[in-house]
Amino acid sequence: MALATASSSSSLPLPLLLFARVLALLVALLVLFWALAFKSSFTPHPSSQEDLVYAVLHPLFMVIGLIIISGEAILVHRWLPGSRNLKKSVHLSMQALALASGVFGIWTKFHGQDGIVANFWSLHSWMGLICMLLFGAQWLMGFVSFWHRGEMRRSSSRVRVLLPWHVFLGLYTYGLAVGTAETGLLEKLTLLQTNRNVSRRSAESMVVNGVGVGLALLSGIVILAAVSPKYQTPPPPLHTAKLIQSSADTNYNCFFSS
Repeated sequence: MALATASSSSSLPLPLLLFARVLALLVALLVLFWALAFKSSFTPHPSSQEDLVYAVLHPLFMVIGLIIISGEAILVHRWLPGSRNLKKSVHLSMQALALASGVFGIWTKFHGQDGIVANFWSLHSWMGLICMLLFGAQWLMGFVSFWHRGEMRRSSSRVRVLLPWHVFLGLYTYGLAVGTAETGLLEKLTLLQTNRNVSRRSAESMVVNGVGVGLALLSGIVILAAVSPKYQTPPPPLHTAKLIQSSADTNYNCFFSS
């Protein structure tokens, strides 16, 4: 009874969770459709098949691999049942997968025949580099502070100091990743409409705009779920707690006196 009273639930409201999953699926499908249906838009000039593949993989890994998976990792603490160690291990594993996707996504962009310098001139590329550096540092901080050493081996005061910073940096990095993706979409769409005479009302423009709106809505739900108060089981009234404790003491005495 005491354990049940002390336990708390941090589950996310079902409609909000379903809305987040639907948005994530919609964004993933739109990015896949954009990459498969408009492959020629990802190379500014006729290129080899290998360069085309790498150019198409960049938005797939950065949007689906980095943003969607890292957002799901943030939501793990609000819907996954089980112990705290289980939630931490799933969260850390999913963030590692998101980090690997982001690193590979940047590598595919720099793998083209133009080299690294030619792909490092825009605000989008600068924000992307800062985002990945913060993401890697954040993951390493979480691994060392909250998993490798274990919270139970350290003082609770140190946990209380590090945890708010871990949450803040995680949400800031996630928001920066979404903002970087939005600048990349705007940059790509501007180049297409300027250099390739793509109409503002074309199907490709609508798909890219849909990805941007979906990412904005999804990030809002993920951040809201992360900062919203957790749903806790209210403690029992004082007289009820005293009755529970008195009953436990009586049972304890009866057991050892028999």
